[in-house]
Amino acid sequence: MSNKSRLVEGKATPRGAYPHVKRVGDFIFISGTSSRLPDNTFAGVHKVDEMGTMHFDIKEQTRAVLENIKDYLATEGATMADVVDVTSFLVNMNDFAGYNEVYAEYFNKETGPTRTTVAVHQLPHPYLVVEIKAMAYKPL
Repeated sequence: MSNKSRLVEGKATPRGAYPHVKRVGDFIFISGTSSRLPDNTFAGVHKVDEMGTMHFDIKEQTRAVLENIKDYLATEGATMADVVDVTSFLVNMNDFAGYNEVYAEYFNKETGPTRTTVAVHQLPHPYLVVEIKAMAYKPL
């Protein structure tokens, strides 16, 4: 059984000892993915006043996360249609509706993956409000 890990060029470098993507046989595992950009800024984060108060856009962050996952899958010849399971982490369940709306742009309930969404106290950076990990099945 093949087993390979991959960092994806042009994406934010992981902040720990893990790859963006790991393929084991016909399964592709995507590490927890955020909206962090290669320059270490974050999609979906906006300063709203001169005091530095931050506004977090759950829709923009969710879309950026799913686009990153889409790009990671492409490195293994897979697409979002190959995703079989998703686990999502939200800092605030009040963001669920916005997250769910964007999620539905990428997946549908008839053919999409199974999904678990959980609330977490925090994510690895204070600007993150959503993180998603995924598993896909794509025969070699």
